[in-house]
Amino acid sequence: PAMVVKTELCNFSGYRIYPGHGRRFIRGDSKPFWFIGSRTLRDFNKKRNPRKLPWTQLYRRLNKKGTTEEVQRRRARKTVKVQRAIEGADLATIRAKRNQKPEVRVAAREAALREIKENKRKKQAEKKTTTQKSAGNKGKGQKVGKMANKSSKR
Repeated sequence: PAMVVKTELCNFSGYRIYPGHGRRFIRGDSKPFWFIGSRTLRDFNKKRNPRKLPWTQLYRRLNKKGTTEEVQRRRARKTVKVQRAIEGADLATIRAKRNQKPEVRVAAREAALREIKENKRKKQAEKKTTTQKSAGNKGKGQKVGKMANKSSKR
């Protein structure tokens, strides 16, 4: 493991200050300032603006100096819709249905609905006939009133 060295940042130039280098200036309000050398301390005392001095990190950052080409914005990939087959329908049938004309689709839907309705009618007709037959068989026994039926269970 490499040794970690505590570095400070120069308050004026923005350069790193390694141990044993630079100066610390403590203002009257007890705020400490670190400077890498006499040049930065002098400019700070003269109240020069580091944004206007081309050699400072602030200036370089503001004016986009020295930024490498690698840091270009990466273009986001456009999402591509992929049609996949689903259970019970392969891709060819899905595509065929999608490419159908609306009139054909409406006609197919109506035909399917008609078929379902006919099947329902048939089932109901069958139910009616079976219930009528079973009702005919029940009627042969002795009829018992509601109250008589309840009293016999006790």
